[in-house]
Amino acid sequence: MRCIFRCGSLNTEAMKHLSHYDKSGRVRMVDVTAKPATSRTAIAHAFVRMKKATVASIRRLKSPKGSPLEIARIAGITAAKRTSELIPLCHPLALTHVDVRAQLCQNGIEITSEATATGPTGVEMEALVGASVAALTIYDMCKALERGMEITELHVVKKSGGRSGTYVRPRKNSGKSAKR
Repeated sequence: MRCIFRCGSLNTEAMKHLSHYDKSGRVRMVDVTAKPATSRTAIAHAFVRMKKATVASIRRLKSPKGSPLEIARIAGITAAKRTSELIPLCHPLALTHVDVRAQLCQNGIEITSEATATGPTGVEMEALVGASVAALTIYDMCKALERGMEITELHVVKKSGGRSGTYVRPRKNSGKSAKR
């Protein structure tokens, strides 16, 4: 992959569309003071691709560190609640619900993270952080079985609430993860 922006090369036209930059190009936290509090939900997805032998070991719960699916779920929930501590310009939100699910598939583990809050800004970052930390936890828990695991497909599946309304990611049929 190639990066389309070099550091410091954002032009003023591009910055008009990026809410974390002011008119002079300085990074800033977005002011949400005047935004109404609305119910907001976001769902994020990640996938940890691994060998069938690794999946079989997890299925038999023979990981050296215990049940990776349950520990990843708890790690993802904990991380979602601490998103503003990890992402510098994220607003601290009072989440009203977080759920992280880890499902064993033929070629890896599918992770879904859902975050909900009533507030002036969305919860997409909380859902993404939950999914990514759950995936990283799976890697940590299973690295003794396989070092070549890949964390892929981290994205927002759906978000609702707020001024921009509902977004649903179009489904792709690439076949890459079709063995789920």
